[in-house]
Amino acid sequence: MRAFLETIVVAFSMFSAIPMPVIDWNERNMRFSLCAFPLVGAVIGLAEWGCALVCRRFMFPPVLAGAVLTAVPVVLTGGIHLDGFADTSDALAAHTSPERGLAIMKDPHIGAFGVIRLITLMILVFGLWSAAPLRPGLLVAMFVFSRCLSGLAVASFPMAKNTGLAHTFATEAARGRARTILSGMTAVLALALAVQGVAGVAMLAAAVGVFFYYGSLAKRRFGGITGDLAGWFLVVCEAAMLACYVIVPLLVSAI
Repeated sequence: MRAFLETIVVAFSMFSAIPMPVIDWNERNMRFSLCAFPLVGAVIGLAEWGCALVCRRFMFPPVLAGAVLTAVPVVLTGGIHLDGFADTSDALAAHTSPERGLAIMKDPHIGAFGVIRLITLMILVFGLWSAAPLRPGLLVAMFVFSRCLSGLAVASFPMAKNTGLAHTFATEAARGRARTILSGMTAVLALALAVQGVAGVAMLAAAVGVFFYYGSLAKRRFGGITGDLAGWFLVVCEAAMLACYVIVPLLVSAI
């Protein structure tokens, strides 16, 4: 039980800005930390749902509600995934060798393309949240499912280099067990999305499409995935799912 709780603490400490007890990170509690990654998504999804209820209860204007809901994931994660999105955007825009692309991602400075794409993304996400319906099941599942896929990618795709994410798995056997656990969680969440109607099916299709595109892109452009690429994937996956969450019901109602 202690190891299980420590694994959760490590996951929240690594992937969120939520205060956690200070513990020593070691091979035992880091090995399966990605399996607890979806719990971070559950907390974010529940926080989004709660904020959406507050916005609706006090009749916030759509623009204000959209701003609040856009900010919640950024505040709870500390922007860690947006940082990866910006770094990867700079590397992708360079159209250079895998080695040079990895060096660009490692550079602590943000480039022009990272800024441009990050601003564009946040404008689109803000607009989507401003028009988002309130469907708790889909809303929470979106943040959990994206993190199931993100963890599964780290457990399955080749690494571009000897990164911290790679060291999460001390042995190939541990990586295999983590892959099995995350595959089961992903399957359950996929089923939960599929039974939520056309919007849920569209969100599922979008997430799976981004997942396979991510794997192909990472191997083709960088020789594998990195922490920055993992952040890029999570941001793009959630944006695609959010777009389906908001737009598909509007299209169905218009038909």
